[in-house]
Amino acid sequence: MIREFRTVSQINGPLALVEGVSDAGYGELVEFQLANEVRHGQVLETTERFALVQVFEGTQGLTPKGARARFLGKGLTFGVSEEILGRVYSGLGVPIDGKPNPVVDKYVDINGAPINPVSREYPAEFIQTGVSAIDGMNTLVRGQKLPIFSGAGLPHAQLAAQIASQARVLGSEEKFAVVFAAMGITFEEANFFVRSFQETGAIERSVIFLNLADDPAIERIATPRFALAAAEYLAFEKDMHVLAILTDMTNYCEALREISAARREVPGRRGYPGYMYTDLATIYERAGRIKGKKGSITQIPILTMPEDDRTHPIPDLTGYITEGQIFLSRDLHRKGVYPPIDVLQSLSRLMQKGIGAGRTREDHSAVSNQLYAAYARGKEARELAVVLGEAALTDVDRLYVEFADRFEREFVNQGTHENRSIQETLSIGWRLFRMLPRSELKRIRDELIERYLMEGA
Repeated sequence: MIREFRTVSQINGPLALVEGVSDAGYGELVEFQLANEVRHGQVLETTERFALVQVFEGTQGLTPKGARARFLGKGLTFGVSEEILGRVYSGLGVPIDGKPNPVVDKYVDINGAPINPVSREYPAEFIQTGVSAIDGMNTLVRGQKLPIFSGAGLPHAQLAAQIASQARVLGSEEKFAVVFAAMGITFEEANFFVRSFQETGAIERSVIFLNLADDPAIERIATPRFALAAAEYLAFEKDMHVLAILTDMTNYCEALREISAARREVPGRRGYPGYMYTDLATIYERAGRIKGKKGSITQIPILTMPEDDRTHPIPDLTGYITEGQIFLSRDLHRKGVYPPIDVLQSLSRLMQKGIGAGRTREDHSAVSNQLYAAYARGKEARELAVVLGEAALTDVDRLYVEFADRFEREFVNQGTHENRSIQETLSIGWRLFRMLPRSELKRIRDELIERYLMEGA
């Protein structure tokens, strides 16, 4: 039921206080009627005497005397159908690609429905991204939450676009879709993403949500929820495997802090609200698989760590909720390595569930473990040479230094449009092993060495 009030009493930043409202619900939509426009808002807090409303378009020009607030009796919804594929939306779910509005099957609540932990299916299927440092060393599994921890100036946007265009479920004929949500990005970045999707043809199986840097910060809070509402519909009602890429979660958390400050809440670590962990969990935990459903949602949130500080609240809390992380390295980026993924700092906690015979290849786990060990020793020897000089290294140490260099140049480094199969990735690993004495391959069974090292992977 729609109710109208003329009792806006206070305006503070993006918030408006409407008095005399006793029956408003949390998340209820509100329209503010001005002289020549309508603005939209959502109830943040309610009591028996007032409702606190966040205004999506901002409160500039909104005055207590002239404003009329209409409470619509419903929350934010998004119109869904299979026609949303191939479309570009604003951060509030409005089509911005110039095409006619898609036919809508139904409207869904953007906050989704919590997944009962008992009904969750354990992630156990390999997703091929075409990026060796991910597929070979930090494997993405269907239904997993695997964030990318980046820094200012690193090519996380390019990596996100590459993964979105190349990702697929290996050996599956089931439908695959990408839901891409960008928050607080520049107009140039938005054009880059849309152009990349169009050039690779990925746009046909994608739904894109763009919240620009000059859009109201309050819109940023809703953008990932619109994207995940679309993902849940495609996954659990249309039986698709959906990869949801959310960038940049740091901009989302900054918006959360801005709204919290406007509400005059007691700040937590570094000024972020104390409930930020819970808020991030409501986004990240919408990934997964459900028993009895063919579809799934796999999530890759991307965040830029302020000052490359991994102890900052945003990466810190994200790491607690998700199942691993992919770290981008500034040192590798300076060397010209793309993607600059630091495999020693990165981790996929569900990797072992999605690899091996019948999923990738029987030697995958062994190759990964041996590459980790050899690369780690090579980096240690390289650091030792810096301190003591190369003369202090043994012949084997020099081999490992060369191994580390070639690992970065040949395994981690690849083209921005290079889509490697998992077989190609593993073959590069075996080619690198031929540099080392067989006695150094201590993490690989003899039968695998005979089959792949001697015969050629």
